[in-house]
Amino acid sequence: MRLTVDKEQFLKAISAAGHAIASKTPNPIMSNLKLELNERGVEITGSNADMTIRATVPYRLGEREIIRSPGYGATLINAHLLTEVVRRMEGTEISLDVIDESIAKIDDGRSSFKLNCAKADEYPDIDLEPTGVALDLPCADFITLVEQSAFAASTKEQRPVLTALNLEAGNGSLVATATDSARLAQKTLAIDSEERFRCNIPAKIASDVIRLFGPDERLTLSVSENRILFVFGNTVVASRLVSGDYPVTKAIIPQTFNYYLEVNAQELLSAMSRVSLISAEKEFVVKLTMQSDDVEISAKSESAGSASEHLHIFSYTGERLSVSFNSLFVIDAVRALKSEDVILQFQAEMKPFVAKNPKDPTSIELITPMRTY
Repeated sequence: MRLTVDKEQFLKAISAAGHAIASKTPNPIMSNLKLELNERGVEITGSNADMTIRATVPYRLGEREIIRSPGYGATLINAHLLTEVVRRMEGTEISLDVIDESIAKIDDGRSSFKLNCAKADEYPDIDLEPTGVALDLPCADFITLVEQSAFAASTKEQRPVLTALNLEAGNGSLVATATDSARLAQKTLAIDSEERFRCNIPAKIASDVIRLFGPDERLTLSVSENRILFVFGNTVVASRLVSGDYPVTKAIIPQTFNYYLEVNAQELLSAMSRVSLISAEKEFVVKLTMQSDDVEISAKSESAGSASEHLHIFSYTGERLSVSFNSLFVIDAVRALKSEDVILQFQAEMKPFVAKNPKDPTSIELITPMRTY
């Protein structure tokens, strides 16, 4: 295998595929990237138990030549070492030549490295052909979908299904839901498709995938029984699905409310961040006390003391109400809404409450209150 390739495009591809390489793996061969040069270009594959990423560097991008002097073949090279070597080279082109299937010579005309490599047939066969139900949408829409929902998934493995982002398509919409049982985030996206499916994607993988999207790219989701494929640009990502029935969340989200607080998002975030310093040892619990002429955020700690702050920009409807909660949950929710103002809607002191963007009804962030002082 040999080729001369544009450094920028090569580094972009090996970095993308490298996202799938686990920091520790029981199988040393999986710490490598597989590089295969064929009629499509150089295909670079990285994989772990949960995810596989294949990024392709094409021969041309428009009128620009990306690969020249090709010699078909394949090899395995340590992912971390290859990425760091290419990143630190200063040339605009990289030459790679595999010698006797055991040495990869990498040269940019100034620096030269000889890296140990392995035979490509030692790498497992991984099928990345799309199967199942397919859905096409702009990458930007999927980014919004994930950013406004996935953060609420659980990070604990006791209930694996709660570590997933649930995607449900049907009736012209795609709904993403995540919950760790103490909070819930849901985002609904209108889609130009009547396809129907329901699947549970590992939330961490969904968050990692959107970081690979390029500007103005489109995404094709292919959902089958045990996996989902993300196809965008010159990249394919395959992820396992989380098995199990996702909780029915429709009954959890309140439909009617008795108390409404509209506030400036940044003022609320800043106040909660300051006040919650006092309660860091107790799950960052703060109390929100609301009445028509005053909104106070407060926290108490036997060891640290107390703190309080009054909001200046607000509109409140309802009788006096005090609600305590984990401030980090509300901070995450408000940030995800990405709005100048937010509305907090309450039923009662100990009932789950909802945070919404007043200009976007497609996002719902739900938080369960906590008992406190």
